[in-house]
Amino acid sequence: MSTVASLGSSNSGVLHEYAPRLVAFEFTSPTSNSKKPHSLIFVGGLTDGLCTVPYVSKLAKALENTEWSLFSLLLTSSYNGFGTSSLDKDVEEISKCVHFVKELKADQVAGPSKIAGKIAVMGHSTGSQDVLHYLYAPNPLSKPEFDVGLDYVVRPKIDGAIMQAAVSDREVILDALKSANHQGEVTGAYKQLVNLAKTMPWTHNGKDAILPMDLTAVLGLPGDAPLSARRFLSLASPDSPDSPSEDDLFSSDLSDKRLEQTFGKIGTRGLLGSKLCVLQSANDEFCPSWIDKEALMERWKSATEAGGIEWDTEASGIVPGASHNVQDLGQEDLIERILRYLSGL
Repeated sequence: MSTVASLGSSNSGVLHEYAPRLVAFEFTSPTSNSKKPHSLIFVGGLTDGLCTVPYVSKLAKALENTEWSLFSLLLTSSYNGFGTSSLDKDVEEISKCVHFVKELKADQVAGPSKIAGKIAVMGHSTGSQDVLHYLYAPNPLSKPEFDVGLDYVVRPKIDGAIMQAAVSDREVILDALKSANHQGEVTGAYKQLVNLAKTMPWTHNGKDAILPMDLTAVLGLPGDAPLSARRFLSLASPDSPDSPSEDDLFSSDLSDKRLEQTFGKIGTRGLLGSKLCVLQSANDEFCPSWIDKEALMERWKSATEAGGIEWDTEASGIVPGASHNVQDLGQEDLIERILRYLSGL
C-alpha cells in the first residue's frame, strides 16, 4: 500500500530509458559530483510512480555531497499498473535497471583508479516485497503458468538492500473487513471477489481476467485501477497462513517455515553482498494495531541470519513518529539511517 506525496515540488535530474518504455529518474544538482560511482535504486509501492513518495527528494538532497546517486524507478506496475503485474515482472525490470546502471556508471567513472561502483536497491511498501522477492526467489525465475513475455534474465548481485514500510496487503484487507463502517457490504464484496478470482483467474487464451472494479473499489482499492484475478489472489492471499501467495511475505501470522523459505533463502541465493536493512514506521496507518512490530522484525531478523545473511542492527529499526510513507515526522531519522547503512557498504 502507498499514499501520494503533495504536489508543488520540482526536481532536477536525468531521465534514463533503462529498457524499452521503462525509465529511471536520476536526481542531479549543479553542485553534486557528476561522476558518482555508487547508486541507490528506489522502488515505490502500490500506485507510486516518479517522486510520489515524500521523503525521496529529501533523500536525494542528503546524498548530494556523497558518492551515491539516487535513481527513482518506474516499472510497468507503477501508478495504476500494479493490478495486472506481478512481483516476478517487477524484479525482471529491476534486474534490467541494475544492469543499465552498472554499465552507465562504468562509462561515467573512467580511469585506472576508478572506484568499483556499488548498487543498492531500496523498496518502499510493496517495493519491499519486490526487494525480498529479488533476493530470495529462484534465479532466474521459473516460467509462470502462462508466458507473460518475461525475459527470465539472471538477476545480478547487488551490494545493499533496504526495505521500508514492509506491510502485509492481506492484513490491510483483513483490518478493513473488521473496521469498515459498512462491514456487511465490504465483507460481501470481498467474498464475491475471492469466489470470482478462484473461479476464473485466466481467460481461455491465458490472459488475466479483470475483476469487477465496482467491487474492488469497495475494498478501498483505487476505483480506476484494473485488478486481475491472479494479482488479487496474490495480494489478498485468502488461503494464508497455511498456503501463502507470492505477495504474502510480511504477514504477522506466517509460520517460521514460511520465513525460512523467504528471508532465510537470501543467503542461499547469494544475491546480496552485505547486510539487510529493514526500516518500519512507528505510526504506519496501514499496519493493523494488533501487530507487534518489534516482535515481527525480530522473527525476520532470526530467519535472515539463520540463512547466512547479517541483519544491519545499527541502521534497521522502527522510525519514531513516522507514517507509512514518512510524510513529515521521522524523515530526518529515516534519512540518517539510510545514509548510515550506505556508508557501511
